[in-house]
Amino acid sequence: MKLTSLAAALLLAAVAAPASAVSFVNGIAIPGSTGDLFGSSVNDGRLGMFSDIYYDSNRNEWWGLSDRGPGGGTLPYDVRVQRFTLDVNRSTGAISNFQVVDTIKFRNGAGTVLGGQFPSTLGGSASNLGTAFDPEGIVINPLTGHLLVSDEYGPSLYEFDRSGTMIRAFNTPQALRPALTAGGYNYDGDGNVGRRTNRGFEGLAISPDGQYTFAMLQSAMVDEGGANGVYNRIVKFDNASGEAVAQYAYRMETAAQGRGISALVAINEHEFMVLERNNRGLGADATFAGTAGNKNVYLIDLAGATDVTGIDLDAAGVSFTAVSKNPTPFIDLAANSLPETGGVSPEKWEGLAIGPQLDDGSWLIVAGNDNDYSVTQNGSAVQFDVLFNPLTQQRIQCPLGSTEGCTLHASTTPYSGSTDGFELIPGVLHAYRASPAELAGYTAPVPEPTTWAMLGAGLALIDAVARRRVG
Repeated sequence: MKLTSLAAALLLAAVAAPASAVSFVNGIAIPGSTGDLFGSSVNDGRLGMFSDIYYDSNRNEWWGLSDRGPGGGTLPYDVRVQRFTLDVNRSTGAISNFQVVDTIKFRNGAGTVLGGQFPSTLGGSASNLGTAFDPEGIVINPLTGHLLVSDEYGPSLYEFDRSGTMIRAFNTPQALRPALTAGGYNYDGDGNVGRRTNRGFEGLAISPDGQYTFAMLQSAMVDEGGANGVYNRIVKFDNASGEAVAQYAYRMETAAQGRGISALVAINEHEFMVLERNNRGLGADATFAGTAGNKNVYLIDLAGATDVTGIDLDAAGVSFTAVSKNPTPFIDLAANSLPETGGVSPEKWEGLAIGPQLDDGSWLIVAGNDNDYSVTQNGSAVQFDVLFNPLTQQRIQCPLGSTEGCTLHASTTPYSGSTDGFELIPGVLHAYRASPAELAGYTAPVPEPTTWAMLGAGLALIDAVARRRVG
């Protein structure tokens, strides 16, 4: 879309203007012991909660994506996605009654189930992805109904049919892959250039017309500042060709405390919501600090941003225009917490979706957390359940599936107290409502064309028969 100078000025002014924060409606907690349709064991069934959320408005379907499984890539786990139902009060926007109704395991084109373990485990070498898959973002293409899912190991973008079978892989730009100066790749960890370990494609969005998919790195690449980098990349893919057609630079608020982005949601073809967070709050690792903060959703606009394909974002003297970003948070996810989390915000807010329109014309926005399956590990890769007491805000860790032989969290010190009141860390869903003014410009995905194509074909057939009869 070509903008006149006046239109461009008005657009940039709108982005720079403060946005009123949307209204928090309610939240629900999902017990950490909840299972999917394969059971409830750690290795096959315990719900991984929400590495991403997507609402398919064409089918009124909610999707919740689990990541590579418990243990951070060390335990065998078949990666999967959940389709779930959620009751929505169309008057108030309140949500309730979360229910898993379908669990789909991802498979490659040969029918092999994809696993969450490191590529060196599943492919025989860190230089070969094999069947390793760490899914982090999901959207539904409104033109086909297919699932598009982003992966951190690659970073990769894959297309799956609705049964979970891979159709194709998009072509990731070479500069984003974890290449080694000695040759090859290190998909298990860092290369000398490219994405950082476990910080590949995290956010994923699709344009309302289904023409483009936008995949966003979690943070800066190794060769663009690494852990201290402030710019990460949004890659625009053409869905027809599977090729990247542009890249944009996004500036984070700070690189401190493991800062990064966790979700990307399209408002229209050039405006988006970005979920940016630190690594603090209630979680399965050791970052619980009694307070969370810095878990915000921002509004951004790609209009006027430089295509930074081929540009080194931290090179001396380099010049480019980053995406426009409203500095006022659109949603403060840490501002409202539930009794089930002890009044502390979850550590990893990762899922974000625009849901159905409410009776008064406002829009439901749903956010969810990744609870890491409520599993942690020690330096020897031994796995433990993490249990939390919301009344005392105390965490302990126990052998998987047991409450015997527990220790204080992140410690070898035995825990000798009662485990009454301790539960696995829950999943959380928050509901927000945004007025038409607060979400101005929102464009819902186009209807899937098959219905219209069938209707058009039917009308054409009727017309042809009528003409034949008249003739």
